[in-house]
Amino acid sequence: MVVMTRWLNPDEQRTWRGFLAASRALMDTLDRELQRDAGIPHAYYEILVRLSEAPERRLRMSELADATDSSRSRLSHAVTRLEAAGWVRREDCPTDRRGQIARLTDEGFATLAAAAPGHVEGVRRHLFDALSPAQVDQLRRISEALNDHLSRGVTGS
Repeated sequence: MVVMTRWLNPDEQRTWRGFLAASRALMDTLDRELQRDAGIPHAYYEILVRLSEAPERRLRMSELADATDSSRSRLSHAVTRLEAAGWVRREDCPTDRRGQIARLTDEGFATLAAAAPGHVEGVRRHLFDALSPAQVDQLRRISEALNDHLSRGVTGS
């Protein structure tokens, strides 16, 4: 069976490249600002946020990896660094001897609370202020459609 490549037409190519460039530029800018202003890479900030929103500020490492779209090993490395900073502490899971729980410390919560206003202002300035209310609505709907599509595990057929 011969599969024909469905090449992108010029408009699709322009849209794809624009999406890639804008996504990278936004994330790079937000990461740079978090690093400069709070000394936190965006990936670590996301871990702190997820823990801050969890009951008792604790999540199983496997759940935290899923929530941050991170591999188990990458998350483990990040949590090791966050532990060294005193922002996260690992605990044994009481219901599963193999499992571990990451817990946000009071120091980690304070660090997140100090970093959050600047980060939120950056998101507002670099994303929402650049768009009209109608474009924000379109972006939300487009993002939800993509997430729904990709969460179904679509593989190319």
